[in-house]
Amino acid sequence: MVAAARALLAGARCVLFDFDGPLCRLFPGDSSRQVADALRAIVLAAEVPELLSEDERDSKDPHLVLRAMHRARWGAELDALGVKDGDLQDLVVRLERRLTEGEMAAASTAPPPPADTQEFVRGLAGRGVRLAVVTNNAPQVADRYLRLHGLRECFAFIHGRTTDPDLMKPHPDVLRRALRDLCLSPKDAVMFGDTDADVVAARRMGVRFIGYDMDPSRSAGAEVVVEAYAPLLGVMGERDAHGPGTRVGSEAARR
Repeated sequence: MVAAARALLAGARCVLFDFDGPLCRLFPGDSSRQVADALRAIVLAAEVPELLSEDERDSKDPHLVLRAMHRARWGAELDALGVKDGDLQDLVVRLERRLTEGEMAAASTAPPPPADTQEFVRGLAGRGVRLAVVTNNAPQVADRYLRLHGLRECFAFIHGRTTDPDLMKPHPDVLRRALRDLCLSPKDAVMFGDTDADVVAARRMGVRFIGYDMDPSRSAGAEVVVEAYAPLLGVMGERDAHGPGTRVGSEAARR
């Protein structure tokens, strides 16, 4: 797996990183549940809890709640519940705003990136590889976290959630926007992600994919998976045949 990942990176002109997981532990443990519960409280206050599935009523993932309300705007059950589309649209806006607030708070308290993550990112950027964040989190969340930990200057662009939750991964929109701004094609890119949604988005965009520390139950679609960046720290020394690049320092300790 490590050899395959090194081979993919050796020819990459840009690397796309999902944020929560590959760069940051935004919600360690089950801490995202607090934000998900806050979103569910807003749904309950709006008197439309019926629009949430059983899984969405219990999941620790606040993105599921946001997607559910956006999806419900086109559902047949709205008429039965006497809910107007305009009211639901306003609800989606409030949910997205509350979600962003929760993510921003988490970005201020999340642990710093592991040493090998920081060295890997700085090494790639320092050797001329273009970097971008492609995330389902709000873009300002990744911006805040990367600035707090001195990595923002390594990334040319940060692309994240828009006002349309349907464009969140696994939709490839965020990858498409990043590649457009980088003025590069999918064949120039490699993406690091840690979820099925990342795998699918990369496949739909035609971008080569490396799974980062993926749960075995979610890694079936990823052909290449690494547990940490430490084994990849020397990969830039292999870029000489493909473009600018020299060896990135010594391996950092794994987290």
